[in-house]
Amino acid sequence: MSETHPEANDGRAGARSRALFERAQRSIPGGVNSPVRAFSSVGGAPPFIRSAHGARLVTEDGATLIDYVGTWGPALLGHAHPEVVEAVCKAARDGLSFGACTAGEVEFAEQICALVPSLRGGMVRLVNSGTEATMSALRVARGYTGRARIIKVDGGYHGHADMLLVAAGSGAATLGIPGSAGVPAGAVQDTLLVPFNNLEAVAACFAEHPDGPEGIAAIIIEPVAGNMGCVPPQDGYLEGLRALCDAHGAVLIFDEVMTGFRVARGGAQERFGVTPDMTCLGKIVGGGMPVGAYGGKREIMSSVAPLGPVYQAGTLSGNPLAVAAGRKTLELITREDPYPALEQATTTLVRGLAERALRHGVALSSHQVGSMFTGFFRAEPVRDYADAKTCDLQAFARYHRAMLSAGVYLAPSQFEAAFVSIAHDPATIERTLDAADGAFAAVRHPAE
Repeated sequence: MSETHPEANDGRAGARSRALFERAQRSIPGGVNSPVRAFSSVGGAPPFIRSAHGARLVTEDGATLIDYVGTWGPALLGHAHPEVVEAVCKAARDGLSFGACTAGEVEFAEQICALVPSLRGGMVRLVNSGTEATMSALRVARGYTGRARIIKVDGGYHGHADMLLVAAGSGAATLGIPGSAGVPAGAVQDTLLVPFNNLEAVAACFAEHPDGPEGIAAIIIEPVAGNMGCVPPQDGYLEGLRALCDAHGAVLIFDEVMTGFRVARGGAQERFGVTPDMTCLGKIVGGGMPVGAYGGKREIMSSVAPLGPVYQAGTLSGNPLAVAAGRKTLELITREDPYPALEQATTTLVRGLAERALRHGVALSSHQVGSMFTGFFRAEPVRDYADAKTCDLQAFARYHRAMLSAGVYLAPSQFEAAFVSIAHDPATIERTLDAADGAFAAVRHPAE
C-alpha cells in the first residue's frame, strides 16, 4: 500500500503548534492529555497533528511527517485505512452508542477468540481501554484464585490503575517519576516487583509467599516489553513463567495491548508458542478506536458477573463504532497476511539504522520483534529496565530533534517502542534512513 506524498518537511513545532500548545496549557494540565506528548524529555514544543493517512502525519503547521508512533501501536494497517474508515462511518450512521447488546459485539468476540490462542475455547469481555483490560483481568485473577498478591516486572507498564503504578516504565520513566502521587501505600502493598527476563526472582517471590490467601494470584507481563523500549524475552523466559504458574496455581496474564495482532496474528503468545491463562488486548484490536478486551480460560472467565462474583461493567463497552473498526481490522489481517512484509520492512529499517549509527560512531543497540523495534543509545543489548535506564538520554534527545527536523516522527521517549505499518513502503523506509544518516551525525557532532 504505497502512497503519493510530498517531500518530507521540518516537523518541529511551528507558529501554529506553538500557539496551540501555549493555549492548551491554560485549560489542560501541561497542555497535553497524556504526559509523554509534552516532549519534556526531548525539548521543544510538540507538533500538533491535523490529519494522518497511511504512514504519514500532517501537522497544523503543514509539515508532512513519516510516522513511527502509529498511535502507539495500533496503526498496523496505516492511518485512516479506507475500509476501516468506511466501517466506522457506516456504524455511526446507525447511532454512536446504545449501552445495549448488539450483533456486532458477538461477532467481534468470536473473531478475537478464533485468533488468540489463549481465548480459543474460552471467553472474552470487551472494555474501553488497555488500562481497563489489565485492571479487570487482575481483579478476576484475584477473585478466581482467592489470593491477594500479584507480580509485575520493573519497568512494565500496564495502565494507570493504582496497583500497577509502581516502577511503571514508559511515561513515568520519561518524566523521571518513580510512581505516582495519589497512590496510597496500601494500593501497591500486594504488588511484587521483579526484573524482566529474570526467572530466579519470580521463583523467589513464590517461595516467599506460600500458596494461600496471601499468596500470589497472578503474574502480569508484557511478553515483549514495550514500555522500557522494545525488549524481547530471552530464550526459556516465558516458558519458565508458564511452568512456575502451573506449579503454584497462579494465573499467567499476558498484557498484549501492544503485541496483540502486532508481532503475529495471534500475538506474542502465537509467536513464542507459550499460552497464558488470560490475555489483555487493546489499541490495535479496535483499529485505532478506544477499545480493549480481556479474556481467557472459560473456568476463569466464569468468575465474571453476571456468571460469577467478580464485578466489572462499562456503559461504552462494546460500543458500535469501536466494534466496527475492530471487526474490519481483524477481517483485513485474516483476509491477507501482512506479517512477512511487515517484518521484512522493519528488519530493513533496523539494520539500516544500525549501519548508519556505526558509520557515525554512535553507540546503538537495536532490538526488533516483528514490526516493533527500539534503538537504544548504548553499546550493549538491553535485557531489562535497569539496562534501559543506562541509555544516553541526551544523545536520544538530539537524535529525536534531528529526525523530527528531517520529517520523521518518533516517540518523544527513549523508553517507547516504535512501529512499522503496511503503509511504510520501501521508498518510505529509504527516506527514513536518509534522515537518520544526518541525525546520527548530529548526535556525534552536536552544533555548538
